[in-house]
Amino acid sequence: GSHDSFSYWVDEESPVGPDQATAIKRLARISLVKKIMKKWSVTQNLTFKEQLESGIRYFDLRVSSKPGEIGQDIYFIHGLFGIKVWDGLKEINTFLEQHPKEVIFLDFNHFYAMDDSHHYFLISRIRSAFGSKLCSVECVEYVTLQYMWKKKHQVLIFYHYPLYQEYSFLWPGYKMPAPWANTTNVHKLLQFLETTLEERSRYGTFHVSQAILTPRVKTIAWHLIRGLKNTLVHRNLPMILNWVKGQKPGVMGVNIITSDFVELVDFAATVIALNDLLLEEDESAA
Repeated sequence: GSHDSFSYWVDEESPVGPDQATAIKRLARISLVKKIMKKWSVTQNLTFKEQLESGIRYFDLRVSSKPGEIGQDIYFIHGLFGIKVWDGLKEINTFLEQHPKEVIFLDFNHFYAMDDSHHYFLISRIRSAFGSKLCSVECVEYVTLQYMWKKKHQVLIFYHYPLYQEYSFLWPGYKMPAPWANTTNVHKLLQFLETTLEERSRYGTFHVSQAILTPRVKTIAWHLIRGLKNTLVHRNLPMILNWVKGQKPGVMGVNIITSDFVELVDFAATVIALNDLLLEEDESAA
C-alpha cells in the first residue's frame, strides 16, 4: 500500500487546505512557503495508474471540499489540494476494467470541511465510478480472492464516517485499523510496528502497518528546502525494507504495509513476495 496515495500532485496555486493550522494558512500567503509545503506534502511520485502498475493495491485517501468553491466537488488533500477525487476514481476504474481479477482497497480515513451533503455527493461518486465492482460488507475471513472473482467484485471501500451505516458497500473504518507511530526515528518506528502486530486482532479486521516516518516541525525547520524524501525517506527506506523482508503474513503476521515513495526501492515486489510464504505453508500442510 501507499501512504497519502494521491499526493503525487498538489496545487501550489490553490489555498492551503483546511487540514492545516491557522498559523500555516497565514504564512502560506507568501509564495515561497507553498513551495516549501509542497516538498513536505508530496509523499508519492507515482500517479494512481503507475502505482497500480507497480503492484500497489491499498490506497490511503484524505479528502476535503474546497472552502469558498461553488458546488460540492471533493479533492484529495495533504496540506495542499490535490486532484479531484472523481478524476482519481476514474483512473483507478480504468485499470480495473483492464484487469478484471485485480482487487483494491480504498481507505477514506480523513475528511475535512465536509458536511453530510458533501459525504452524500462523494458516496454517489464512488458508486458511479465502480458500480457492481463494489464489495458489500462481509465477514473479513470470507473475503478471499475466489470470493471476489466469483462475485465479480474488485473494490473494498473503507469509510471512516458514520454515514457508512447507510450503505452496504461502505466498510466501517474500524475494519481497517492503521496504528501510526508518529516518529522521525526509524528504530522507534520498527519497534512500534512489532508491538502493534503483536496486539492486532486475530480475526474480524484487516490491519495496516504504516512503515512511514513523520517529520516534526523541528525537522521541517532544519531541512526546509530538502523536503521529506531527501530528509527522512531516502536514508531510512533500506532499513524499513529489511524489516519488511523479515515479516510473515497470516493471522499473527503482517496484512497490509504502507510506505512513502513506493518506487524508490523494490517495495511492492518485496511485500507481494511475502505471500509465497503462505503458499509454502499450504504445500507443507498438504
